[in-house]
Amino acid sequence: MIEEVKKVIEKEIKPLLAMEGGGIELIGVDDGLVKVRLQGACASCCSSQYTLVYTVEARLKDRIPEVKGVVAV
Repeated sequence: MIEEVKKVIEKEIKPLLAMEGGGIELIGVDDGLVKVRLQGACASCCSSQYTLVYTVEARLKDRIPEVKGVVAV
């Protein structure tokens, strides 16, 4: 599943975050839980939790049903 997650992050999520000066790094996937590190503007933004849930998690769950959730580390 990690390769699928990498693909969605690289092709769909990173470009969205980059438009706002942000970025994302995949740390790992453990039992359906995706661990990421928000970077750039996203790391210190007051809306980072919103971005994590409604952009990153929603997109990953839509594309990969095995994803149970996303957490920032």
